[in-house]
Amino acid sequence: QVQLVESGGGLVQAGGSLRLSCAPSGRTFSVYAMGWFRQAPGKEREFVAAINWNGGMTTYADSVKGRFTISRDNAKNTVYLQMNSLKPEDTAVYYCAAGREYSGLYLRGEYGYRGQGTQVTVSS
Repeated sequence: QVQLVESGGGLVQAGGSLRLSCAPSGRTFSVYAMGWFRQAPGKEREFVAAINWNGGMTTYADSVKGRFTISRDNAKNTVYLQMNSLKPEDTAVYYCAAGREYSGLYLRGEYGYRGQGTQVTVSS
């Protein structure tokens, strides 16, 4: 069974940093575009960042641009989200997702696989 497993979430003070990891199991995702989404309580799912299959292209939501960095290591079959200068409004459950089309991932939120999520809480 294919699974995406996120890790690295936690509680951090405003201005701090966290690095999320996503390690797929069951198959290799080196040919997939990968992305991160988040959902806060009472809010709709929000696109955060996406990266194409070889890491040559990245896209970010305006709300995280300049603070978050998405990257991937296909040799380790792992995707990362480095989050710096965290704000309380970044508090949410963060999900890793895999999709066949890079543009579909960030334009329409289309993906074939999604993890269970990891909680990120930023205190003020």
